[in-house]
Amino acid sequence: MRSKLMIVAAMLAGVVSAVAPASAQQYPTRPVALVVPFAAGGPTDVLARTMAAAMTKHLGQSVVVENTVGAGGTIGANRVAKASPDGYTVFIHHNGMATSVGLYRKLSFNPMEDFEYVGLVADVPMTLLGRKTLAANNLQELTAYLRANREKVTLANAGLGAVSHLCGMLFQKAIGLDLVTVPYKGTAPAMTDLLGGQVDVLCDQTTQTLPQIAAGNVKVYGVTAPNRIASLPNVPTLAESGLKDFQVVVWHGMYLPKNTPKAVVDRLNGAMQAALKEPDVRKKLADLGAEIVTPDKQTPEGLRVWLKAEIDKWTPIIRAAGAYAD
Repeated sequence: MRSKLMIVAAMLAGVVSAVAPASAQQYPTRPVALVVPFAAGGPTDVLARTMAAAMTKHLGQSVVVENTVGAGGTIGANRVAKASPDGYTVFIHHNGMATSVGLYRKLSFNPMEDFEYVGLVADVPMTLLGRKTLAANNLQELTAYLRANREKVTLANAGLGAVSHLCGMLFQKAIGLDLVTVPYKGTAPAMTDLLGGQVDVLCDQTTQTLPQIAAGNVKVYGVTAPNRIASLPNVPTLAESGLKDFQVVVWHGMYLPKNTPKAVVDRLNGAMQAALKEPDVRKKLADLGAEIVTPDKQTPEGLRVWLKAEIDKWTPIIRAAGAYAD
């Protein structure tokens, strides 16, 4: 009897192992949710919707963006970490995936243990802006102005832990000044007050700042990328203007819950890479100032290695500044 039971158990195990890969290969059979941890219309949301539309064609099922906002992106990340590992809940996040380790002392998920990695998507440079009526016209003049008015100058950001907050933190460190910071609940209200002259300086992504720069509504003092960008060829980098080695790039990666089958991960990675090759996608990202990452980074391993390096880079900086979010 025991031998018969063992034979039956072995047969069932074989059936299960045969069904699981087949199911993964048939993926997807229904719409896929692409979770964005920020509000609709923001920089990450714009990138996500561009990718969702293109990946829909390559997956044969709709990729639907779902905005799960709050707590610097950690609510969305926690949702995905706890989701079923079936490939129908995908996550796209920027640098906040790495900086959350330093910002939150009681993080509800582990970025290095609770996810499968799909790949890096694109880098978005940032721009350092000033209100239109600010007296300074270049970085040297801005630095001098800030030193003379440090107690009344205001540096806006999109909220604690936002990339604009991180950029502002590094900028203050680079020029050796502590400025009055004004956190907002998102990029849109911060930009609105910069345009209205209620705040003086803001560092944010080109996906949001290019239209205002082109319209002449703000002053631009430099880009945070290592090289000048095609969409702003006449704007110097902050590094070439005197802030040596200053570089902040907003990178975006795609993730899945831990234990998602490898066949599903590979299927999504293939759709992501195919989307990034489409001329329309490449043009739209370029118009936003975004740069598609190199093929070696568009892989699960490329994202894993990059995420680990970013955690190691930002955690000591954030903790030294005491900039905790909890």
